[in-house]
Amino acid sequence: METLHTKKNIRHLTLTELEQYFQTLGEAAFRARQVYEWIWQKHAGSFEAMTNLSKSLRQTLAEHFSFPALQIDATQYSADGTIKSRFRTHEGHLVEGVLIPTDERRTACVSSQIGCSLSCKFCATGYMEKKRNLDYDEIYDEVALLNEQSEKMFEKRLSNIVFMGMGEPLLNYRNVLKAIERISSPVGLGMSPRRITVSTAGVAKMIRQLGDDQVKFKLALSLHAANDKKRNEIMPINETNNIKALTEALNYFYQKTGAEITLEYILFKDFNDSLKDADELVKIYRQIPADLVNIIEYNPIEAAKFAKPDEATIRKFMDYLAKNRVNARLRVSRGKDIDAACGQLANKN
Repeated sequence: METLHTKKNIRHLTLTELEQYFQTLGEAAFRARQVYEWIWQKHAGSFEAMTNLSKSLRQTLAEHFSFPALQIDATQYSADGTIKSRFRTHEGHLVEGVLIPTDERRTACVSSQIGCSLSCKFCATGYMEKKRNLDYDEIYDEVALLNEQSEKMFEKRLSNIVFMGMGEPLLNYRNVLKAIERISSPVGLGMSPRRITVSTAGVAKMIRQLGDDQVKFKLALSLHAANDKKRNEIMPINETNNIKALTEALNYFYQKTGAEITLEYILFKDFNDSLKDADELVKIYRQIPADLVNIIEYNPIEAAKFAKPDEATIRKFMDYLAKNRVNARLRVSRGKDIDAACGQLANKN
């Protein structure tokens, strides 16, 4: 008998391919539509869950195809309502996702890779080895499972999705775009792409590709330092994708898509929190058609030496941005007590 590794993943078949398969079985074409709906719309986790198919047909599917769905391995609940889930892949890799509820929103923060290859100095995931990219159906599973959690805990569906978990989404380009296509499809979760934000550490070539592909979702750039010298220190990717290249790529992206752009900037004590740093950030903001700058408070991790600035320094920084007409918002991190906040995801219990 074929093993999981040699059987084709049924979720990697198009509807047309499923219809062709059911034809070879002598089954009615509508069966393919039923299976497709079970996979994507109803988010079945196994063939057994497809209850309007006969038992023998479910067994036939299981003999011919694999169904390597993500499973929730562990769940942690923060005092502030944030829920962190650790997912297990079919071969035992672990990856994390977070559900962040507020009065108006329920946001899923999802991962795109198992580990990360970029080694950003302030991020716990950056200290992990990159194992592999997540497949588009696994990314879809993260969103669907967090949506189920949201419906169960808060009696409301997800309102927003951010690709700000583990990994660099633009280094898993094809799977991320395909997952978003499924998430926003009517035969899927039916979410508007305008409620989805993909966050990148800055891969200029792929930002331009997003423009060429005329994507509809929002883009966030993790800037975190407003000059190349400092950015090189904390984000090695800047050595091959400097601020000038990113500025040009973001302008190209906006010209092609008109989609919203956000700049993300974590404040680190005595590193990028001076008024000179704020002034450099203002200059970059004026070169990019960004709607918003998210100023993020730093969440400490064991591996890094950075600290959060004091409240007075943060206030001065924010005031300087406001005085220079920068649309900036201070983002308070959620889920710190369970290592679920920005930069803390590392598969720890």
